[in-house]
Amino acid sequence: MIIFMNFPLICALTAIFFTQIIKYPIARLLKGKQTSLAIVTTTGGMPSSHSAGVTALITALILEYGYASGYVAIATTFGVIVMFDSMGVRRQSGEQGIVLVDLLKEWRILAENYIHKYSDENQTDTLERIQDKKMILKKYLGHKPAEVFVGLLTGIAVAFAVRLIYARMGIL
Repeated sequence: MIIFMNFPLICALTAIFFTQIIKYPIARLLKGKQTSLAIVTTTGGMPSSHSAGVTALITALILEYGYASGYVAIATTFGVIVMFDSMGVRRQSGEQGIVLVDLLKEWRILAENYIHKYSDENQTDTLERIQDKKMILKKYLGHKPAEVFVGLLTGIAVAFAVRLIYARMGIL
């Protein structure tokens, strides 16, 4: 297939898939048995697949076109933006999600206490009305600097591994 001839694209996609897959065993080592397999389909966590993908792309472009290439300049600019965004705006959004969940829990406790103390209504009906509907907030949208750095190293390693595979297959 002709798409496999696009070395930079294959490197970037391989890095993204590889880092998403290794998130589970890494999280299991770092956090223990409470780790869910669902982590492989979420954003955030160790390592950053965003950083790995853009770094693999940049590395592949350097290997294919050299440091002075305009492609490398474009990909590097894009990569820096992606990595800073994953640590900045997206991380802040994740931290705000954690605060929102805590506020909802506190509100629920206050509402239950109020109902038990002051309400003459059927307490079961009232509690059902204020029941939080399992609001799902993604708490970990962004990355810590260490996660981005490990993603960067993973992206470089994946690009060199794919290059080695391509060389052995006679594609490059």
